[in-house]
Amino acid sequence: MAFTAQDVKTLREKTGVGMMECKKALTEADGDMDKAIDYLREKGLAAATKKAGRTAADGVVLAYTDEAKNVGVLVEVNSETDFVGKNEKFQSFVLDIAKTIVEKNPEDVEDLLGVNLVGTDRTVQENLQDLILSIGENMKIRRFERVEGTTCTYIHAGGSVGVMVSFDTDLTVGEEFKEMGRNVAMQIAAMSPEYLAKEDISADEAAKMEKITVDSALNTPASLPIPILNSIIDEAINDKKWTEDDINIYQGLDNKQKKNFTNFISKEALETLAGIAVSHKAEIVENKIFTGLVQGRLSKQLKEVCLMEQPFVRSDLFDGNVAGYVADVAKKLGGNIKVSGFTRYAKGEGIEKKEENFAAEIASMIK
Repeated sequence: MAFTAQDVKTLREKTGVGMMECKKALTEADGDMDKAIDYLREKGLAAATKKAGRTAADGVVLAYTDEAKNVGVLVEVNSETDFVGKNEKFQSFVLDIAKTIVEKNPEDVEDLLGVNLVGTDRTVQENLQDLILSIGENMKIRRFERVEGTTCTYIHAGGSVGVMVSFDTDLTVGEEFKEMGRNVAMQIAAMSPEYLAKEDISADEAAKMEKITVDSALNTPASLPIPILNSIIDEAINDKKWTEDDINIYQGLDNKQKKNFTNFISKEALETLAGIAVSHKAEIVENKIFTGLVQGRLSKQLKEVCLMEQPFVRSDLFDGNVAGYVADVAKKLGGNIKVSGFTRYAKGEGIEKKEENFAAEIASMIK
């Protein structure tokens, strides 16, 4: 059965596959449009299977809000290269995935792959296979978050980082509220908090943080409170746990130099001090001065890892922490606003990228 250039164009419009592939499919199917589509779909599955082992660590993080349904979605879809991540067809597919997540409410990625993509009669998996054939790269839907209720989003640098923040509020969501939400989302994108608030840190996590802080202090004796530091230095000298050279060097320092004694004594002498401090851990942790030091450091850590404790980065808008900023906006708008959760995706985070040496590859090809 013969086919025309219009047939090739029609097949391309139906499948999104390149003109040459469509022409080949129609040739293989002897001009039968349905058989050509089946041929391309089988080839898409084969292409997806063949490329499945290739690392996909680029792509895009996309945020989508369906205001009518009051649902927000954050989704990450990976490709092999940043070039494909910027491809219009790829980005359109990711947007359709987000819309599908809103509509179908899948439990996870596996469930998502089995539902029909919005606007089509084929599954997300089948459409993904078609796109892999069309573009020629491995692609993976990595993760998504779907939230019902009031959300605000922020996407940084064209999809390298995406944030979705959820709120509990009795206010109507207007432009001022959206601006506040976007500012909080930008804060999360920039500062990457691990927790919403200190109350969200479990007892086990809090104990782990305290242990790490105590051990770190003991292993960096120069940062210990002066009375404790002087005590372990006296032990190192009196019990001759330092070498004669280090003892003489230290005792030859004036008061100003002793404040920076680590610049003068040996590495081994510092390690000895750390060993002495660790050996006296039980009594040191009971020392009120040391307890104060640990609590001060923990307080500083909380301001780094907890969103609501973090200093608000837009100090031009508000001078204080994020909790204070949200409360200030709520007061101005005459209602209540509570940040109830957030999701932050950084494109490709945790995926080990294969290091390519293109110069060596080309050199090997021309030998």
